[in-house]
Amino acid sequence: MATQVSTSGPSRQVLGSEEYSLYSSLSEDELIQMAIEQSLLEGNSGQTTACSNQKQSDNLNERATAASLANRQTPRQTQLPQHNRSAQPSAAPSHNPGSNKATRRRYDGSYFSTPQAVEKTPIEQAIMNKDAETISKMIKSGQKLNEPNTDGWLPLHDAAYYGSLEVMKILLQTYPNSIDQRTLQEETATLISTTKGHLDCLLFMLQSGADPDIANKNKETPIYKACETKNVEALKLLIQYHADVNHRCNRGLVALHEAVSRNDLEIISILEKSGAKVDAKNIYGISPLFTAAQIGKVDLLRYLTKCGADINTQANDDATALFEASKNGHDEAVEFLLSQGADANKQNKHGFLPIHIAAKQRDNTDVVSMLIPVTSRVRVKRSGISPLHIAAERNNDDVLEELIDAGYDVNMTLSFDRARLYEDRRSTALYFAVMNNNLNAAEMLLKAGAKPNVDLINPLLISIRHGCCKMIKLLLDHGANVNTYISSHPTSFPATVMFALKYLSLLKFVMDHGCDGESCFKCDYGNGPHPPIEVSSREDDAPKEPKIVQFCEMISAPEVSRWAGPIIDVLLDYVGNVSLCSRLQEHLDSYEDWAVIKKKSEPPRPLLHLCRLKVRDILGLKRLKKINRLPLPPRLIRYLSYDYSEDY
Repeated sequence: MATQVSTSGPSRQVLGSEEYSLYSSLSEDELIQMAIEQSLLEGNSGQTTACSNQKQSDNLNERATAASLANRQTPRQTQLPQHNRSAQPSAAPSHNPGSNKATRRRYDGSYFSTPQAVEKTPIEQAIMNKDAETISKMIKSGQKLNEPNTDGWLPLHDAAYYGSLEVMKILLQTYPNSIDQRTLQEETATLISTTKGHLDCLLFMLQSGADPDIANKNKETPIYKACETKNVEALKLLIQYHADVNHRCNRGLVALHEAVSRNDLEIISILEKSGAKVDAKNIYGISPLFTAAQIGKVDLLRYLTKCGADINTQANDDATALFEASKNGHDEAVEFLLSQGADANKQNKHGFLPIHIAAKQRDNTDVVSMLIPVTSRVRVKRSGISPLHIAAERNNDDVLEELIDAGYDVNMTLSFDRARLYEDRRSTALYFAVMNNNLNAAEMLLKAGAKPNVDLINPLLISIRHGCCKMIKLLLDHGANVNTYISSHPTSFPATVMFALKYLSLLKFVMDHGCDGESCFKCDYGNGPHPPIEVSSREDDAPKEPKIVQFCEMISAPEVSRWAGPIIDVLLDYVGNVSLCSRLQEHLDSYEDWAVIKKKSEPPRPLLHLCRLKVRDILGLKRLKKINRLPLPPRLIRYLSYDYSEDY
């Protein structure tokens, strides 16, 4: 019966990618829809808005793309009623007076454009043209210009949108109670003026007594919009009229978060001097300093630190600003944070330190080298995983070399909880290197003293499965056990034979290096009848005592039995007088061409063959590895090396 050992199937990653992105919970279709809508927005207005929703995600999407989106503060998705006047260009296509296309909404709330133009009302046309005289005549003629349309927009909102100051004055003088009236999206004329950057309109509204802290449906106030659009003058005006600089949007973000994400030091300075809390956190525990570390802006970090921001601020998942800077490979930010006393030994909720996440990233050697001297080896051991494991798993050879040179223990094993995340229960960094078939990494680890016989499944078996002779030789040269077994899948013969059965050249290679061939011919049933082959069933989940599989059972597996003759032929070259059990004889009898192999197995074996085995045994494996350098005649060397190029 063939014993199946899984060594190359999909496995869970030791270290997941923690990102803070609004997109982490969306499906692929939803992401595509958002991309289409955003492209329409950029084509119409060229403006974007952002309310950072930095949500943790353990997804293996590409880290750089997700981090970039998170660091730039992700755009919001807001559905507006069908209307060609919008103060939220990020939510729906913005108003474009010169456009000959109409915006329509599908049943699911998404937007699309049609080639036909939207017909504007005379009121809207007059406001767009800033025709105050016409508006005044309409009011005198008895027209009511204080009634909202289906989207809740008043002519005052239109005037704020188009920047028609004189029209706003007339409308507000006529309808003073409309000063803080909101649209269905809860936008005031003050917020719309701020968003569109019409400073004269904004100043007029504030002077007229408009409330500067009324927020839209996303809980964003005009001061947030001023930071979002990087409008310094609008910000100063709002602060002058006592706008709340610490108001939170629906994701817990304050204006300072937005200013940091926009990398605007001037606005940050204005906000801080106006009473902004430098350690304010959003609903995910992200502070402005944390955001600055994410995007790697040292000047922002320096300013926020000078203002008293907590250098060891942690998000809800316990990740620190140093952790984020290390993850994103921001060398200068890491250097600055460490110089200010950032703690490199604070773990996130998964138990990982900044050095772990740094070892995961490619071309991150500089960050790792800065973290090595300030990272506690005791804390690393307590975490149950070494950065060596992560560097080896990710094929980050430069980082691996840096860690080895720093003296990290190449034989540290994964903790039980970490190891059980993998089906094969791997535990050493060497195993990761061999599994990746990374010869350079394996050589570095072995030269540094890595032990090749620690894992439940010997890395040698993995190299045999890969068919990499260089890796096999490297492991054997550094003491890998050529007669290794797998305790969870017991066999009466070495597992190296089991893994090499389909590769006759590899089978010969491991036999040349001292693999025990005698055990393959020891059978409990001998010449007697063998029990039928058991076929394992996945439906039977009841735990059973593992049965010791014999060689004759293994070779009877359908995928191997057709090679039974050549396999037995190779093994016979490395054993003396042996008896074939009835099942092996049945295999040899199944093909006429294998009759010569059966005859070869019959005792007594030739004296020439037995002498070769005896001499090889006396020389020992170490000498046999260097047989070409021994002071022996070339013909004897060929004889001992099973070289059949000439007769003896």
